[in-house]
Amino acid sequence: MTENSGSNGATPSRRQVLLAGTAALGAAALTTTGLGTAASAQPGAGAPLRSPFTLGVASGDPLPNGVVLWTRLAVDPLAENGLGGMPDRVVPVQWQVAEDEGFRKVVASGTEQARPESAHSVHVELTTLNPATEYYYRFRVGSELSPVGRTRTAPRFGAQLDRFSFAFASCQNFPVGHFSAYSHMVREDLDLVAFLGDYIYESGSKGTIGRPHAPAHETFDLADYRTRHAQYKTDPDLQAAHAAFPWVVVFDDHEVENNWAADRSQPDAEPDQDPAVFRKRRTDAFQAYYENMPLRETQHAWGANMRLYRRLTFGNLVDFHLLDTRQYRDFQDQDKRLDPERTILGAEQRNWLLRNLGGRTARWNVLAQQVFFSQRDFTAGDEDSFSDDAWDNYVAERNLVRDRMAKASNPVVITGDVHANYVCDVKADFDDPASATVATELVGTSITSNGNGVEQNPGDAVQLAENPHIKFINRHRGYVRNTITHSAWTADFRVLDYVETPGSPIRDRARFVIDDGRPGAKLV
Repeated sequence: MTENSGSNGATPSRRQVLLAGTAALGAAALTTTGLGTAASAQPGAGAPLRSPFTLGVASGDPLPNGVVLWTRLAVDPLAENGLGGMPDRVVPVQWQVAEDEGFRKVVASGTEQARPESAHSVHVELTTLNPATEYYYRFRVGSELSPVGRTRTAPRFGAQLDRFSFAFASCQNFPVGHFSAYSHMVREDLDLVAFLGDYIYESGSKGTIGRPHAPAHETFDLADYRTRHAQYKTDPDLQAAHAAFPWVVVFDDHEVENNWAADRSQPDAEPDQDPAVFRKRRTDAFQAYYENMPLRETQHAWGANMRLYRRLTFGNLVDFHLLDTRQYRDFQDQDKRLDPERTILGAEQRNWLLRNLGGRTARWNVLAQQVFFSQRDFTAGDEDSFSDDAWDNYVAERNLVRDRMAKASNPVVITGDVHANYVCDVKADFDDPASATVATELVGTSITSNGNGVEQNPGDAVQLAENPHIKFINRHRGYVRNTITHSAWTADFRVLDYVETPGSPIRDRARFVIDDGRPGAKLV
């Protein structure tokens, strides 16, 4: 991210954060960094804690004046009660932000109270940092020092940017594959990572690759969800990616339950068909989600409600409109897909989005969301069949959003959910291939879900034939790297050869470019 009309000049060098090197930042620096002595930092009554930073560190939702810093204390991450083996008491956690990796130029520090009722999670919202600036951060409890994280604030609103780079990913199922994609992502030159849903999976599978599930049964209560999040966070590659870049996150369905909608469980699910029972499950899942993500207080879960949709702006170049397509939707029903009253966004979020797109925006407008936006007919010939979990089940609202996007500057939809890459022209009329292309949709594959992946599914040829606006399908695992300038958006589809064993190399499966002012992506 290069801001050329401000005080920061060229982008600082981007060194990979090496978690193994954290201890080397060391004891010698502790008395001069403002974190105090070990004795003054002891966590209250009782014996000192052994290493509580087993879940790593993270940052998120960058603004021009700050970011959110996150950690969660857990000496025993997979403890069955979901509390990470922590004592039932408040634990003071010191934090520190510096301009340099060695913490010689500390610019902010303080203490947060990690409370047992919040699973000893810590969210520090910084508001006094400089825009478009790289920072390093860490935490301390007693004599234990956390890994070091690297983050970056957003540019000033309206600042002239030459370049913005980010990756997006989704769908990481722990027991079916290794998170090797992140070991490659940390080597990228990125300003941001966007995660588009299915950060955890609620299912109770023990997996097939020797990575045990915890708990082994399906998650239903708060302890289960906390433990499941902790299990995922113990993955070293995921920890490294969180420590290397600020993230923006939204959930989809598996953070609660497969295919849930608003106050309703998925069809035929047991034992939570009773809406009251499901709302309790949703409440627990939302609380654990907030506790384990670098989210602001405005995204805090209040009961079964969580305001996740929001807008982040990066100078004059990129607006991110982060959507929630799960919490407010009408229940999936193929018979009602054309009903003009159906909603996937809910009235309040829909109106918020339409206002955003109808007002002043940056050069590129991103709808960062969960489920397939473009029309996708799965059946050859005159018969049609569509996913009831995607925007195809909410046609009128999809068309309303599409038409508003068509009036905005350079709209691009980024999507997760389907465990495959797609590139789609968003058409003014999906049933008329000759109609205008008004936006572009880029769909991310999974990090691990569905295992190693394949070159092509038998149904892909049908999809390409029935949906001429779909330009590309890939079923390998990986992420999408995006480089945005004033003149073009370049999307590199980065894929792995396998995930069921660790250490896969990565390669570019395809590169697509969207030119400024010309909707639609072209293969280059």
